[in-house]
Amino acid sequence: MAKRDYYEVLGVSNSASEDELKKAYRKIALKYHPDRNPGDQSAEEKFKEATEAYEVLSDSGKRSRYDRFGHAGVGQSPDGMGDFSGFGTGGLGDVFNDIFGEFFGGAPGRGSRTRASRGSDLQYNLEISFEEAAFGHTTEIDVPRMEICGQCGGLGARSSKDVEVCGVCQGTGQQRVQQGFFSVATTCGRCRGEGKVIRTPCPICHGSTRVKKTKRIRVNIPAGVDNDSRIKLSGEGEQGYNGGPPGDLYIALRIQSHPIFERIENDLYCEVPISFAHAALGTELEVPTLEGTARLKVPSGSQTHRVFRLRNKGIVHLRGNRRGDLHVRIIVETPSHLTSRQKEILEEFESLSNEGSHPLHSKFMDKIKGLFS
Repeated sequence: MAKRDYYEVLGVSNSASEDELKKAYRKIALKYHPDRNPGDQSAEEKFKEATEAYEVLSDSGKRSRYDRFGHAGVGQSPDGMGDFSGFGTGGLGDVFNDIFGEFFGGAPGRGSRTRASRGSDLQYNLEISFEEAAFGHTTEIDVPRMEICGQCGGLGARSSKDVEVCGVCQGTGQQRVQQGFFSVATTCGRCRGEGKVIRTPCPICHGSTRVKKTKRIRVNIPAGVDNDSRIKLSGEGEQGYNGGPPGDLYIALRIQSHPIFERIENDLYCEVPISFAHAALGTELEVPTLEGTARLKVPSGSQTHRVFRLRNKGIVHLRGNRRGDLHVRIIVETPSHLTSRQKEILEEFESLSNEGSHPLHSKFMDKIKGLFS
């Protein structure tokens, strides 16, 4: 009987990616695996057919030869399994790991959980004020995390006498399972890879070896941090298993907005309203800064939206002693709710004005005339 096309067997196109091949094979293998279809010869044949197809197509060299020469380009061994020589890591081995993890409660060859393992990293979201971000701040936070049980010291049992070697795996944490044409080591179902079982669990942690506690931690926030800055506190995450090192704690910062200033990188921006008379005649203003006020000289004839720079009045750079600048934009405010006398004075002022008094208006009118001349 002629072999079916390998791509047809897996139900994918001949341009399928490695990930698509893996997903397709895993779906078929889980459906037709002999353990799920005991005594079903048809299911076993489909499982073998899919395994053979995936073994070829998941190997870039074999796939290239198959695409060029078909089945003749990938000679098969008498058992129909090609030159497949073991599970190893990656490719076919990864899929078998997934399948056996579902069938037997753990993946093959991953070793015992009794090894020391690092604790998980944690993230704490902290909101601080605009000024605290600009000048730095020290605060304390309460962090819930998993710590080694103080009652049993991480043993998980009431005492060392309540821990015994697993009688199924003899302390190895693994079982050898024979499935038709291959044999694989999988996590022991009784001890779940620990290699030991607990007869009487610790009354505090109930055998988990860790308990949830809240620790108060001091956090030093450096000057110049911004939104989305993260501060790493090494070793302040969750404690590890079986003597493994603790994880780290990351403080994710959110900066409150400011009623006056807008921050762009290390520069500050603000708008200051001034009267029409001050803009025309010139004046000195007191403008706000993060450290109080500063004097700003506004020359006569200043137009609205003119920006003045006050150097070194911005935010300190996070990595260095330099500071950004403060940019002050003046907004000329048109007077409203005028009295009769004020209107009279403005009308007199307007009658005395000439083209030199309003150069911007004069230039604009010249452009208009040019359009229609």
